[in-house]
Amino acid sequence: MQLFYTPEIQPAHPTFMLSEEESKHAIRVLRLTIGEKIHLIDGRGGLYETEIIEAHPKRTTLRVLSVQENFGKSTYEIHMAVAPTKNIDRIEWFLEKATEIGLTSYTPIICEHSERKEVKVERLEKVAIAAMKQSLKAYLPKIKPATSFSKFIQEIKDETYTKGIAHCVDSEKKYISNTFAPRGKYLILIGPEGDFSEKEISQAIEAGFIPLSLGEARLRTETAALASVLEVSLLNR
Repeated sequence: MQLFYTPEIQPAHPTFMLSEEESKHAIRVLRLTIGEKIHLIDGRGGLYETEIIEAHPKRTTLRVLSVQENFGKSTYEIHMAVAPTKNIDRIEWFLEKATEIGLTSYTPIICEHSERKEVKVERLEKVAIAAMKQSLKAYLPKIKPATSFSKFIQEIKDETYTKGIAHCVDSEKKYISNTFAPRGKYLILIGPEGDFSEKEISQAIEAGFIPLSLGEARLRTETAALASVLEVSLLNR
């Protein structure tokens, strides 16, 4: 299945014109011609089967043959709030793999021990789009602007998440599989390379976050984040 990401398309559209970039890819790179069928995804769960009716490298026009809404809709939601790593490639790796598994949204959180303070959302969105297309999904994770840890905790305190925080400080912790119920709405915090500060851990627990254990090994930020997404996915199989 050849997927093209077209967020502008709507289910009511009888025809649709690809952007110049996507038209060039379809006609010049893939060498598609009139009559061939391609599939479009809107990032909101819509999967569109279409047929090429004008094969132009700048404005390829398609006839919409069928629309499937809520394609591959998940039975759960997972929002990961992860401190961006000093080497942004590691967070991009996490985002790519997490999107393939079923990430719903990602917020970069800036913590007391964070070495990286800025994140380019547009760059992360490109990574997520590529992973969505590669894994044949129709839902694009929401990539939110970076925010401070304290501000984030305040903003989500009234939202109906099952909330967890994975940290390295010795204390009583619980496993995701023994704490989260299937078909839920989850939010997990993962700290920077230097871990959360004790103040941040206390602040999260006061806001209703459950201390989580991801096993005995000390994991890198991006590994801990991906392990959390995978555990939640397995919980909801």
